Amino acid sequence: MMSKMKRWFFIYIPATIIAIIVFLHYENNAIGVTNFKLNTSKLPVGAENYRIVQLSDLQSKLFGKNQRPLLKKVEKLNPDIIVVTGDLVDGNHYDEAASLMMMVGVAEIAPVYFIVGNHESYIPNYPELEKKLIDAGVIVLRNTHEEIAVGEGVIRLVGVDDPIFNKKEDGDVDKIEAHLDEAIEGMSHPEAYTILLSHRPELFDVYADYRMDLSLTGHAHGGQIRIPFVGGMFSPEQGWWPEYSEGIHKQGDSSMIISRGLGNSVFSQRLFNRPEIVVVDLSRPE
Repeated sequence: MMSKMKRWFFIYIPATIIAIIVFLHYENNAIGVTNFKLNTSKLPVGAENYRIVQLSDLQSKLFGKNQRPLLKKVEKLNPDIIVVTGDLVDGNHYDEAASLMMMVGVAEIAPVYFIVGNHESYIPNYPELEKKLIDAGVIVLRNTHEEIAVGEGVIRLVGVDDPIFNKKEDGDVDKIEAHLDEAIEGMSHPEAYTILLSHRPELFDVYADYRMDLSLTGHAHGGQIRIPFVGGMFSPEQGWWPEYSEGIHKQGDSSMIISRGLGNSVFSQRLFNRPEIVVVDLSRPE
């Protein structure tokens, strides 16, 4: 009969190691969907329900063959539009094919709007990649805005580059303000519901000052490792125990939603922080 020590060595310890490996793989690859419902009288009449799917921070990650698990989830959500809020690629392990697979695939589902994050600035051939995105039908917002006909009116998307692209101003606040000033120049329909696409969540004060109704951001990776009932541990620019790592935040009439993102960069493991697709359902008051 097997002794207790041998049982631990040959059965329990290997089983525990396998369980940990499976759990860590699940944390990095099982895509979750987080839903937010926002009610606003600024949504045009005739557009009582409008669905936005947000993807962020793919970092060139591949989800299964040809990104099919990710694309199937997005397709089932039946979005009106899809927004991709930066870091499609990764400067540390660049894989253009994986990034393009996702973008070409989602462009076949619904209109896609894309902004650049900090990692796009690390890729010398990013201009060539951007051309491929445009050729695939992706609308790239580089410090500009787009009006989308909805119901009897419009909603407005404002897209800004990550501050790292601004080589003229000093400090991220001055840089993002310069990008916003450029993006909103010439805007009409002041009553339109306005959605900002910006990579950086820690600049929420600026977005609120510019009276953005909703800001969709990423970059924080959910804090990478999340401590249950406490929050994310670390985020770029914010450091340890970041204030803005995921979820919805409010300042006055301005809201911001932070995607936990899909991929990883410098640190390759997520914990209690699965890859995330964000769904925003806009509706009018009854």
